Amino acid sequence: MTKLEINNSGNNNSDSNNSDTKYYKFDEAFDLTKASVEKLLVQAPHMVRDYTKHLSKSQGKFVRAKALLVCALNGQNQIHENAVHLAVSIEILHLATLVHDDIIDDSDLRRGNETLQKRYGKKKAVICGDYLLSLALRTLSRLKEKENYTEFFLPNFVSRVCLGELEQYSNNGNLNISTFRYLKIIRGKTAALFEGAFLAGAIFSGEEEKHQSQYAKLGRYIGMIFQLTDDCIDFEASEAEAKKPVGKDYEEGVITLPLIYSIKQDKEFNNNIKTGKINIEEIINLVIKFDGINFTKGISKGYYKKAGIIIDILEIDAEKKGKLMDILEKSYNGITK
Repeated sequence: MTKLEINNSGNNNSDSNNSDTKYYKFDEAFDLTKASVEKLLVQAPHMVRDYTKHLSKSQGKFVRAKALLVCALNGQNQIHENAVHLAVSIEILHLATLVHDDIIDDSDLRRGNETLQKRYGKKKAVICGDYLLSLALRTLSRLKEKENYTEFFLPNFVSRVCLGELEQYSNNGNLNISTFRYLKIIRGKTAALFEGAFLAGAIFSGEEEKHQSQYAKLGRYIGMIFQLTDDCIDFEASEAEAKKPVGKDYEEGVITLPLIYSIKQDKEFNNNIKTGKINIEEIINLVIKFDGINFTKGISKGYYKKAGIIIDILEIDAEKKGKLMDILEKSYNGITK
């Protein structure tokens, strides 16, 4: 197991319960998180190393890990080492879900690179995804003073992700799915892990329990925004911009909000999709024509406003507030997963 290491340059403070506890500045904590994830992937056991090294080439923006670390900033703008361990765990866990998603969706590209299942086959990808899940749990087990964090139960959030994914799969090809039900699905499959990351950060920062729920709600809203933005990218971006095939969601049977809204605006459009009379390029053009993208962005804007209100009322300094707003803005304007 990789041990977290960093040159703290005299920034370690003593914890009231444990003089060995380390604290980091934000940039140190974020760099350490990325370096630790990279090390875990490139120095994995020999049997899985080729697969994990391949995954290391297509890592994302570490949005969930960054959010956790921002929320973990305490009154002295420092981050407890436990927050770094959990940021690593959540990033590895997220990577595991992407590996499994690509298997289910039979995807060829992820972040501009060949997917694990495409290069090595589905069976090996499944096993590698399972290994990553175990690795996330092992990293989580390194938390010090676990009794101080009993409010946070990562397995609960993981269960919600899995149930959301299962409900989405159960509704593949369902052109009659409602907006309400779709939002319920993404609240699990995407927003749950964001919610967990924000809540964990708040706990590690020492926030009072009455304020922790605000962080959790903020994470949920940003997770919803993140998914809705990604749904729009699938219809309006080029493949080079999206770093994955566009229109792929529909081709895999996933009915997202821009399409859900659009097919309810025109009976002929609905019938043509059901009978397979139009191709993906025509579907994309009709989604744009019937304002499916703008409708979805309107829903996302609603979550954006709610998130902004929470950030405004949080009793935090300008630096932390600015970092939270940056995550919100980038999620709203588009970051591919």
